Amino acid sequence: MGKLTKNQKLASAKIEEGKMYSLKEAVELVKEVSFTKFDASVDVDVRLSVDPRKANQMVRGVVSLPHGTGKQVKVLVLCTPDVEAQAKEAGADYVGLDEYIEKIKGGWTDIDVIITMPSIMGKIGALGRILGPRGLMPNPKSGTVTNEVGKAVSEVKQGKIDFKVDKTGIVHTSIGKVSFSPEQIKDNAKEFVATLNKLKPSAAKGTYIKSVYLSSTMSPGIKIDPKSVEEN
Repeated sequence: MGKLTKNQKLASAKIEEGKMYSLKEAVELVKEVSFTKFDASVDVDVRLSVDPRKANQMVRGVVSLPHGTGKQVKVLVLCTPDVEAQAKEAGADYVGLDEYIEKIKGGWTDIDVIITMPSIMGKIGALGRILGPRGLMPNPKSGTVTNEVGKAVSEVKQGKIDFKVDKTGIVHTSIGKVSFSPEQIKDNAKEFVATLNKLKPSAAKGTYIKSVYLSSTMSPGIKIDPKSVEEN
């Protein structure tokens, strides 16, 4: 591990080792320990008592954050010509079909979300090797394969995100920016954890949410008491 920078040392000094903070304390502290010159993302890591290798313990879902993510999400809609106007009106950044499929085959992936229609999935299947590893493959479970294209675009632009537990049992996602108010970060964190609780697999044993950490880009993690996130 490399040497800590001056700012990293200052950030670490503000976080009490071994302490479990309340959500209220953590959202205020995460703003204090962010020393980046840009508007850093605020991330949450939740460790679950699940074994993702077992199909009946996989946790995957979508959540609409009350205050969005603060990120400008670039959306590509792959659709038939009759739906193009609807997609553009809803705020899609790129709209089309064959020309974008060819661009992606050529290596273009400068987008955050791809939304498409069930009737188009046959054409997109061949892009799986490119889109899959980047988390860009449209999926009905995440609402990115739908006939309600306009609605899907609007939801993504307003802060709807999809998430999936990784192979170590951790769900990681961004829930805002450092420029957000503590209350906005708090609301987003609560909504995210509430959604995770709704998705608890019946096969999950013991304490479902084992740990929660809050951090900003390049800051140390702040350990949170899970109960404080679940309280109203």
